[in-house]
Amino acid sequence: MSIKKLVRPCVLKIKPYKPGKPISELKRELNLKHVYKMASNENGIGPSPKAVSALKKSLLDINRYPDGEAFSLKKAISKKYRLKYENLIIGNGSDELIVLAMRAFVNKGDEVIIADPTFLIYKLAATLANAKVITVPLKAFRYDLAAMKAKITARTKMIFIANPDNPTGSYVNRKEIEQFLKGLPRHVIVFFDEAYFEYVYTRDYPDTTKYIRRGNVIVSRTFSKAYGLSGLRIGWAATSPDIAGYLNQVREPFNANSLAQVAAIAALDDKKHIERSKNIVCRGLKYLTEEFKKLNLFFVPSVTNFILVKVGMKSEIVYQRLLKQGIIVRDMSGWGLKDFIRVTIGNQKENRLFISNLKKILNTDAKK
Repeated sequence: MSIKKLVRPCVLKIKPYKPGKPISELKRELNLKHVYKMASNENGIGPSPKAVSALKKSLLDINRYPDGEAFSLKKAISKKYRLKYENLIIGNGSDELIVLAMRAFVNKGDEVIIADPTFLIYKLAATLANAKVITVPLKAFRYDLAAMKAKITARTKMIFIANPDNPTGSYVNRKEIEQFLKGLPRHVIVFFDEAYFEYVYTRDYPDTTKYIRRGNVIVSRTFSKAYGLSGLRIGWAATSPDIAGYLNQVREPFNANSLAQVAAIAALDDKKHIERSKNIVCRGLKYLTEEFKKLNLFFVPSVTNFILVKVGMKSEIVYQRLLKQGIIVRDMSGWGLKDFIRVTIGNQKENRLFISNLKKILNTDAKK
């Protein structure tokens, strides 16, 4: 019997998530000495020095299992964000929290509403849960919350809202969120994915943690972006005590490793590192947007550490040519965004190198 016949039908419906090309892989492929990764929205300045110091002190304790309840990390988060301990759950990255929500609440045939395009894990996790995925197109590269709300039926179980959104970098404001939540059926759970929360500088960005009192709201955040701990995989969510309890019931016993917990606690306490990270992104965002304007390239205004830009030619060509120069960006054609690339904001050297090579590529194409 073919192994394929033994596989769950829902597994055959999905395509594995394809991460950005690793630096080491590109160095091997093209024999390059210097590679600049501007594809995965990582923190280019690295982790907090306080986190690194805490990790070094904890290395000799890795023969012990981690604290399954992540007590100290929850206490640190509750203090910083003025949340109650019982409102919190810790995940192996915020991705795991999405999966846990599906595992705890979504049955076969339930409906899950997502935007299109948006973060790919929502559709992947919902499909594996045998849910019916309802997609709602973005409107002017922003979530169309009114259209998403109109898609709610008696079978709708969960709605995902990435705020800010990946891959567009756009956001929905406080007024839009409150209007969306007004009169929302109680059988619908709203999952706010706020992986880029720390980078947002606009005054009308909503504090969604105040909505968890409704009892059907989950808000997830991560240490992978502004905090620079992508490699340790650690995230958290705030929700009602009831939902947190059910998520805890279905998570693995030691899902958040001990080093990740220690580093996250230290990173929370390093205000200077966060401010430096945000300032570099702010300067880089200004520089890149100004350069895109000079090149007459359309881009989506971003409040994150990345920008979605239309390059005016096949994005696969731009992606491959940049690779040859040791610059990794994200080709967005697989997301249904023809001729777009997504570029992570780097330090000024990386940003200038990217723009310099992009200009050469576009000029070469224009002369043909």
